[in-house]
Amino acid sequence: MDKTVKPLVTIYTSPKSGKTARFEYLNADSFDEVDTEKVKQVYAVCILENKMVVVKSEFTWTLPGGSREKGENIEQTLRREVKEETNMEVLQWKPVGIQTVFEDGIEPYLQLRTACLVRPYGPFVSDPDGDVTEVKLVDPDNYREYLDWGEIGETIVRRAIDIFK
Repeated sequence: MDKTVKPLVTIYTSPKSGKTARFEYLNADSFDEVDTEKVKQVYAVCILENKMVVVKSEFTWTLPGGSREKGENIEQTLRREVKEETNMEVLQWKPVGIQTVFEDGIEPYLQLRTACLVRPYGPFVSDPDGDVTEVKLVDPDNYREYLDWGEIGETIVRRAIDIFK
């Protein structure tokens, strides 16, 4: 991660809680220098047969991923979350970027963004946590019909797609 590069910045207000957060994103080709103690979540742009996987949660479409469980490393979190939320196996993955999240009253934390090639174990039935209700394969050129995270989202998705071209 090049600390001389200015991060992309977005302010987001949650439709669920109404709370506002500031996101600062930097591209990363490696997570080797990441302070893993600060990594709270790992998310993936999953690719299956040139389609992008999106998942529907309570309020919105998003990328598969979520919070680390005690004792998990980054790869274990990634593989578990993708399996739980999509019933797909991660065949290969690469780092895409690092997002720092700033919320009032909470210590800043990191979300890692990855690109993954996946294959289904079988049809999606349900997410064990109940968060994901639907899984869809979409054309990467039309992903904004499902999630639009502005410049940060565009950067994450384009980098992920380019990694596995």
